[in-house]
Amino acid sequence: MGLSVTAYMGLLLSVGCYRLVEVRISSRHQRELAARGIAKAPEKCFAFMVLLHIGILASAALEVLLVHRPFIAILALSMGLLFVLANLLRWWVILTLSGHWNIQVMASTAIGVVTRGPYRWIRHPNYVAVVVELLALPLIHSAWFTAVWGGVAHIWVLRRRISVEEQVLLNDPVYRRVMAFKPRFIPRLISKPSSSTSPAKTEPD
Repeated sequence: MGLSVTAYMGLLLSVGCYRLVEVRISSRHQRELAARGIAKAPEKCFAFMVLLHIGILASAALEVLLVHRPFIAILALSMGLLFVLANLLRWWVILTLSGHWNIQVMASTAIGVVTRGPYRWIRHPNYVAVVVELLALPLIHSAWFTAVWGGVAHIWVLRRRISVEEQVLLNDPVYRRVMAFKPRFIPRLISKPSSSTSPAKTEPD
């Protein structure tokens, strides 16, 4: 096994360990929210989302090991940069949401609506980060087949996940007033003012 393959396997392993850290953070936040009377929303696609993340890591490893995908320096550098930027955005989201953040849908708007950080511009920065991360990660070592099937599967899962999440979030009148006018994923070049000037209870900046 070459040096690039060994390093790539180490990267995939570290991403898997990082996911376990996220699960621990999420579990703590879920307990804290549950203690405040906030329950998890029913979510049929959650198991598919977990399996997808595991499947992309496993598929990328097997594709590189069994099909002997080449290490292309320029591709690895560009995809590695995207991977790093996606993870920086993901941690920005986690730090911004603080106790609101977890890996399952919970109606935490009951304790305030977060409008700071990346939420100033878009409603779902976390999903932007995850899509970019899981697309870039296989391509760091040219595992294009994993990138293609993983990207298609991710779109399918996220459409269902976001449908559940937005049903919960938009049920809150304060969230609708301060967030519904913002785009989901891509910031507007020119800001669009809220349709209402009524004061809203939000998380402090």
